[in-house]
Amino acid sequence: MKLKYLLFGVALIGLTSFSDDNLDTKYTTTSKITNTVFQASDGEKLIAKSDCIGCHKLDKKLIGPSYLEIAKKYPLTDKNVAYLTGKIIKGGSGVWGAIPMSAHASLKKDDAKSMATYILSLKK
Repeated sequence: MKLKYLLFGVALIGLTSFSDDNLDTKYTTTSKITNTVFQASDGEKLIAKSDCIGCHKLDKKLIGPSYLEIAKKYPLTDKNVAYLTGKIIKGGSGVWGAIPMSAHASLKKDDAKSMATYILSLKK
């Protein structure tokens, strides 16, 4: 039994003596991975909190058109932002089909403008 411990100790010392541990050396690694931080716009946050997601999705038609379809139809201009702000607050029908969009009269004009600006900024 003592011989086993002795052989184990010698083997352990022998293996560790061949390691080249230089603790003063500093290693630096480079990585091609970049961290990207996405920040949601005010309009995107407002849409996520509202009932918009019941009828609209980002890239697929639900009851109403997708946000990407809206952005494709209306370029990001002040005139179109004002138009869509009014549509969001007053509601509307006939532009995208027979099902009307409900009015959001309790929504502040600035919030609706932020939502419209976000939607129109999605154009690729």
